[in-house]
Amino acid sequence: MKIIDISQEVFSCSVFPGDEEPQRVILDTIEDGSICNLTGLKMCAHNGTHVDAPYHFYNDGKTIDELSLDALVGKCYVTFAQGPVTAETMTAILNKAKAIDEEAARRILIGGDMYVTLEAAQVLASENVLLIGNESQTVGPLNAPAAVHYELLKKEVVLLEGIRLNDVSEGVYLLNAAPLNLGASDGAPCRAILIRNQ
Repeated sequence: MKIIDISQEVFSCSVFPGDEEPQRVILDTIEDGSICNLTGLKMCAHNGTHVDAPYHFYNDGKTIDELSLDALVGKCYVTFAQGPVTAETMTAILNKAKAIDEEAARRILIGGDMYVTLEAAQVLASENVLLIGNESQTVGPLNAPAAVHYELLKKEVVLLEGIRLNDVSEGVYLLNAAPLNLGASDGAPCRAILIRNQ
């Protein structure tokens, strides 16, 4: 079995433009006479590798603690793209994934310098995809991400943003991207991993 960490390290992670960077706060150190080392942190729930809940864009949407872990743990299909992913490209990705493994096709991870267009988001929503993951800090275009979020989150497609697929090849994996249980929050960081039987 091979386990691949696809998460960013939190304190050196990429952040969405305008967001504050995560901060480590040293609360206690053994060196200064405390019985243990103790770290605090200050960060946005959407820093680094994280999950978006519908509440991120909908006041009546599910919060992070209300999401079903079924969307975040299970078989997934990893692929790669560059630039805007169109409806045609997304349909081709889903068809290829379904031909390999129907269950994996419900969780799609896309690596590369890409973003999901509104039309591609509509394809994902209509196909009952559970989760879409990408390497950018936002699933939609960086300069106008709202429309894609609205489309996906209203259908409760979970967004896994800020993953890192450098050491991953295309194919089927077991994904575990369970977020921290930040009750009533719009999102949460996670330690996303892929597992593959060798």
